[in-house]
Amino acid sequence: MTSHLLSLLTLALCLPTVATAQEDPAAAQSKVKVFAANDLGMHCVDRESTVYSILPPFNVIHAQAIYRKKNSDPMLLDDTHIEFTYSAINDLQGSRNSTSINKSDFWDTAGALFGATLNPGESLTGFYMPNDAPVIGPQLIPWNNTHNFFEAFGVPITPIDDAGVENAYPLMRISAVHKASGRVVGFQDIVLPVSAETDCQNCHATGEMAAIDSSVNWSTETDLEVQTKRNVLKLHDFEEGTDLMSQQPVLCASCHYSAALDLEGAGPQGDQLGKPLMSETMHGFHGALTDASGNNIFPRGGSAADTCYQCHPGQNTECHRGAMADGGMECFDCHGDMLAVGGNRTPWADMPKCQSCHTGDALNHLTGSDLKFAPDGIRLLQAWRNGDTTATPIQASNSRFKEDDGELYRFSKGHEGMACTACHGSPHATWPITPEYNNDNVASYEAQGHTGTIIECSTCHTESLGNTLEGPHGMHAVGNTSFVDDHEDVADGNLDLCRSCHGADLKGTVLSRVAVDRRIWNSEDDRWENYTKGEMVRCDTCHGMP
Repeated sequence: MTSHLLSLLTLALCLPTVATAQEDPAAAQSKVKVFAANDLGMHCVDRESTVYSILPPFNVIHAQAIYRKKNSDPMLLDDTHIEFTYSAINDLQGSRNSTSINKSDFWDTAGALFGATLNPGESLTGFYMPNDAPVIGPQLIPWNNTHNFFEAFGVPITPIDDAGVENAYPLMRISAVHKASGRVVGFQDIVLPVSAETDCQNCHATGEMAAIDSSVNWSTETDLEVQTKRNVLKLHDFEEGTDLMSQQPVLCASCHYSAALDLEGAGPQGDQLGKPLMSETMHGFHGALTDASGNNIFPRGGSAADTCYQCHPGQNTECHRGAMADGGMECFDCHGDMLAVGGNRTPWADMPKCQSCHTGDALNHLTGSDLKFAPDGIRLLQAWRNGDTTATPIQASNSRFKEDDGELYRFSKGHEGMACTACHGSPHATWPITPEYNNDNVASYEAQGHTGTIIECSTCHTESLGNTLEGPHGMHAVGNTSFVDDHEDVADGNLDLCRSCHGADLKGTVLSRVAVDRRIWNSEDDRWENYTKGEMVRCDTCHGMP
C-alpha cells in the first residue's frame, strides 16, 4: 500500500520544490490536503527577560495531511509518505515574520535563566525561525509518535514582524513534502499567535496600588516594563523575605512550578517542592486581593478586561476570539473566576471541555435548573454548573461532541482520525473569526473556499457519499446533491435521525444552520431553494412536514 501510494503521488503531483512552494498557489488544489493548527490559540512571551522571565519564545504547530484518492476514501498520511515544513509568508497587510534575532533579549539571558547554551535564534527545543536557522529556509516539522501527527514543539516566534511592527497573528505556511521526490504536494497557511502584552504596570508601576508602600524603595527606572518588573521583585522580597533583586534575571518557575516549562513532564522538582504552583500563585493570590472596602480588586465573575486581560493578552491582542467570543462568552464562562482557576486544579490539564457546553443534540442533551442555557435551549453558555465556586467542568460523556476520553481538545481526534482542530481551529480561536479578513480565517478559507468550521465534504472527499450519516458527529453529507435528492430514504421510519439536528418540530435549530449561502435544487417542485448563511434548514422549505 505504501509503495503504491508513493508511486501515485510521484506520478500525479507535479508541484514545486520546497524552496519555491510559497510562490505557487497550485499546491492549494493538490491531491494532498493539509490541516494544521497552533496548539493553544495564543502563546504569551516575555517582552523583556533581564529582570525575570515567565515564558520564553515558544510556539507549537500540529499538522496532518490526507491524500484525496479519486472515487475512494481519502487516506490519512504519516511520516512514511510525507514530511512537513514551516516557512514564513506575507499576510494581506504585507506583514511577515521570518526571524526572531534582534527582536528579543531571550538569547542574552537564556544561559542564566535556563542553563541553556543556545545559538542565536535557537529555541529551548532546538527549533529556529526560517531565516535564523543554520540552513535558511523551510524548517522541518517532526513526526510525533505519541499523538500520531506532525509537531513542531518550540518555534521561537516573537510578536514583532520583519518590519519591526507588532503583529500577534503572523502567518506561517505549513507544507507537506513528498518524501520520495522532495516536492511540495500541499500546504495550509495558519496563524502562529504570540503576544507580549501584559498590563502589570496598572498595579505594579511606581505609584500604583501595589507600589506605594513607603517602606519599599520602589524603582525609578524610566523603562516602564523594567520598572514594573523590578517592583514585582521588590514586593516579593518585602513580603516573602527573599532576595530576588540581587538574583536577576529570575526564572519564576524555578520556585513556582509551571507545566508550560516542564518540557520533560517531570513534575515539581528541587526548589519547587512545597511551594505553590505558578497558577496558584498568580490566580489564587491575585484573585483573593481586596481593597480597603473589602471589595475584590479583580471582581469575581468580572469581564475579561477587568480580570484576565490585566495579565493575559489582552486589551489590544484579544486572544479570546472566534465563535465563542462572538457568542458573547467571557473567559469566566469556561474557566471560572481567578480563585477557581487558582484553586484545587492541575494547571494545563483540568480544563473545560467541548462537551461541557455542547452536551448533546436537539433531542439528547443535558437538562437542569443549574445549567446556563443559550437561547436555542441546546447549548450551554457556561461550562460549569450554577453556584459551583470551583467551576468544575461539566462532563457530558454521551455527547456526540465530546473529546477523546482523557484527552484535551488540542490532542483529540474525531472523524477518521482527523484532529478536532483540523476542522474547528485552535483553542480560543475556533472558526469563524471576526472580522472575516482576520489572519485566523485564512486556513479555513484555503481548505474549503469560505470561512468557518470545515464542513464541506469535498474538502477531503472526491467521491459521491450518498445517504450516509457517517460524517463528523454523525452528520450527513454536506453540499452533496445525491443526499438532497434521496434523503427521504434515511428519514423514512426514523425521523429522530433528522430531528436530532433539525429539531423536534423539524423547523430547524442552530445545528442545522447553513455555513455559507447555498442554492439547493428542489426536485419535487422543480425549482431552486436559496439559503442564506446562518439560516436554519427546515423540512417545509421544500415539501410538507413528514
